[in-house]
Amino acid sequence: LTHKNLLANIRVMGKALHADSTDIFVSWLPMYHDMGLIGAWLGTLYHAVPLVLMSPLTFLARPSKWLWAIHRHRATLSAGPNFAYELCLRKIDDAEIEGLDLGSWRMAANGAEPVSAETVRAFTERFAPHGFRSEAMYPVYGLAECSVGLAFPPIGRGPVVDRIQREPFTSEGRAIPATKDEAHALFVGCGYSLPEHEVRIVDATGSEIGDRQEGRLQFRGPSATSGYYRNKEATRRLFDGEWLDSGDLAYTVDGEVYLTGRVKDVIIRAGRNIYPQEVEEAIGNIGGIRRGCVAVFPAPDPASGSERVIVVAETRENESQVLDNLRARIINVTVDLVGMPPDDVLLAPPYSVLKTSSGKLRRAASRELYMQGKLGKPVRATWRQFARFAWAGMRPQLHRTHRLVADLLYAGYAWTLFALIAPVVWTLVALTPRRSWCWSLVGGASRLALRLTAAPLRVDGLQNLAPDEPCVLVVNHASYLDGVVLTAVLPRPFTFVAKRELDKYFVSRIFLRRLGVQYVERFDKQRGADDARRTARIVRDGDSLIYFPEGTFLRMPGLLPFRMGAFIAATEAGVPVVPLTIRGTRAKLRADQWLPRRGAISVTINRPIHPGGKDWNAAVALRDAARAEMLRHCGEPDLAGVTVTL
Repeated sequence: LTHKNLLANIRVMGKALHADSTDIFVSWLPMYHDMGLIGAWLGTLYHAVPLVLMSPLTFLARPSKWLWAIHRHRATLSAGPNFAYELCLRKIDDAEIEGLDLGSWRMAANGAEPVSAETVRAFTERFAPHGFRSEAMYPVYGLAECSVGLAFPPIGRGPVVDRIQREPFTSEGRAIPATKDEAHALFVGCGYSLPEHEVRIVDATGSEIGDRQEGRLQFRGPSATSGYYRNKEATRRLFDGEWLDSGDLAYTVDGEVYLTGRVKDVIIRAGRNIYPQEVEEAIGNIGGIRRGCVAVFPAPDPASGSERVIVVAETRENESQVLDNLRARIINVTVDLVGMPPDDVLLAPPYSVLKTSSGKLRRAASRELYMQGKLGKPVRATWRQFARFAWAGMRPQLHRTHRLVADLLYAGYAWTLFALIAPVVWTLVALTPRRSWCWSLVGGASRLALRLTAAPLRVDGLQNLAPDEPCVLVVNHASYLDGVVLTAVLPRPFTFVAKRELDKYFVSRIFLRRLGVQYVERFDKQRGADDARRTARIVRDGDSLIYFPEGTFLRMPGLLPFRMGAFIAATEAGVPVVPLTIRGTRAKLRADQWLPRRGAISVTINRPIHPGGKDWNAAVALRDAARAEMLRHCGEPDLAGVTVTL
């Protein structure tokens, strides 16, 4: 990481936290002692944030001192991995925290290792009587390759836990919401990518996948590293074009990241990565341990809410004294390598550690046997077992292949429908003399296309559109599909307001002009002002307009800053603005992607908002009110005031 990467990340984290001089940051994490972040934190925020440091050993010895430091300094910001919050639950007696007040704590970041939904719930309940607010718990996601921070949830929202069906997730990687009665798994939302950063989820082939599908998490942004120090091969494996591979598995829901695990078997413990291969090799060098027959893997600990580090080593020794000595040496070697002992050391007879036919360790399968209490017990292999192991190895690949083929077939089917329907609709629109007929024709074709592509469309609030009253409809922009959705939903003709560049192309020019599209200038301020006055006259004459006030859309989720044209036109004409929110189209067809995916679409039409005057202030108030309504329904972060690359 360079100084430039670090400063970029500190800046965007400071903005995301709304940090200013009224904040106080308390930390016992070693990274703030050793990585030089103190000066970067204090020197790059718009307002310096006081930083209170305490020793990590002090926290580990008495976790209550961390909470008392927050109480004493009236700290607002503090962070720790999941195990820190669990340690507070297990090691702090009620007598230690009499009089404790955590009411100043507005952001308790929980990251650096998997976040436990149970720990989040238990910590909030335990310390609520001491002023801790549920919305202060702040699950986050970051990694060293992105200068620590990558995804933060909205401030003050509180944790979001996704309950998904266990079987479809474990077998197919589909995160389907579960009911209370179904076997489920819980994952905690880690928020949205920081400003100027982007996250995507890809499958085993490197193709981007849609919402609620598990895959590899990749990212890009100004805080990203340029590679590993003097390790060209590792750097080459890190990059997929301009995207960096995080090594994590995750899925998204409306752009929010839900971490599910590691692509490899790296164990995350106390904010540190433990690489099994290094530990296994070192333990294999111990006399009496079979080389290449050592497995190190994580196992969940329901009691602590974190991961336990398990070491399984094969040996031919069977005397208790010799086994005790081997166990002690394994513990010492592990402490020397990773700075902490393993939670359990199992000395097993030969051929206990599971391997593939090529001799590679099967850590995940060994972990399952360990959790069932079967690892290390003699098992006689049969042809049925070999067949079961072979099938278990084939199933994930078959599921991935099935999903890829299904996605490609669906995309091919969707584009074939478009190729068949679009020329017919274009020709009929070009020949139809009346605009209302053109609108009905396009609307019917849009509804047919959505139905044939199995895209469920739900509409709420249609009664908020008065049948004869002119208005300005403002719509969030997430995909090229937005226009199709609008023509399928709206019951009467509206006039689209579009960028002037679309008038340059013959196909779009003929089609859009027949629909009565009005063009506006996006870059010339004088022409833009003239266009706003012209559209205001159109509304006064009784027509209704559709604006995409963002002006464009990106692949990353979020509501971009609004242009003022729609709101100036509404105030000058004295007509209401109706906010309309589309949800689901970004996941179906993202920017820079031409592979449509399955998924439902919802449309919410809000109540009309009437202007409070005809001046600039009235237009700004109208914009802010409409934006607030759209943010309430779009399920994406607010990117107003954020620098984005268009």
